[in-house]
Amino acid sequence: MKIHIDKKRAEVFFDLDIFIADHFPDQGNEIGDLFQGKNITVEIKESKDWYTRAQQNYYWKWCREFGAWCGMTPDEIHEELLCRSYGSEEVKTRMGVRRRPLKRSSEASRKNHSELIDTLVRTAAEMGFIVPISEEFDGEEAFQK
Repeated sequence: MKIHIDKKRAEVFFDLDIFIADHFPDQGNEIGDLFQGKNITVEIKESKDWYTRAQQNYYWKWCREFGAWCGMTPDEIHEELLCRSYGSEEVKTRMGVRRRPLKRSSEASRKNHSELIDTLVRTAAEMGFIVPISEEFDGEEAFQK
């Protein structure tokens, strides 16, 4: 659903600004600046349960470390882990046959991203590289917050 608000309806802007500032204080100034004499569109849609910043930071830190240990770039090891975690397909291109993951991490929910992290930890361990458990991230329960 999209709601278009005309800049002439100051009372709507005021009410919306107050609501956002109360419930999302980090975005308060940004929203206030947006409301300065402009028409705006507010879009409301269902959001999925995205993975957390802690998950993303943990994954990329250890993905880079493990990739370097393997002699691969961060993007190369990430692609490999995506293929191992979500499955892959071979696609013929003008550059030859390429293996591509069936799912991208940007499409992942918290649960799916947990599976990707598990794949990283398991694959690394199978090869003799240990991915430690972070003090900030301690298992699945951290993802449920």
